[in-house]
Amino acid sequence: MSRRLNPPSLSFVTSLALVMSLFTATAGAAPEDAVSQSIPASVPALWGYGVKPCPAFLAAAPGEGAPAALADPEYLRYREWLAGLVTGLNLATGRDVLLGAELDAALLRIRASCQSQPEDDFFNASLRLVRSLGQLKGK
Repeated sequence: MSRRLNPPSLSFVTSLALVMSLFTATAGAAPEDAVSQSIPASVPALWGYGVKPCPAFLAAAPGEGAPAALADPEYLRYREWLAGLVTGLNLATGRDVLLGAELDAALLRIRASCQSQPEDDFFNASLRLVRSLGQLKGK
């Protein structure tokens, strides 16, 4: 279920960017473990199911034509992660990055992307979909 929100004000987006940059600067200032010490401060951290490889997503995805309601709990975790990513992008950009598409339709497109490029992770397959819809500028 999606809910339409008014686009955030410019001051909200500016404030969000400031908070995120301060958080990033603070997080990079005093790493607490060996893993965070090996990651350059300029590389944004990815968390959750987005870092999982495409083959793991494909293994959890329901078979062709199977309803998402009968999906494995692991697949539902990917769905929830995607919901968070899409919500964050919607708030940050002030527009619907899926152009009104439902999450289940987006997951079908991400599945196809993962099948054609299995070396990707779920995050990059998800962003490829959003970029293909023209809602984010890609490099």
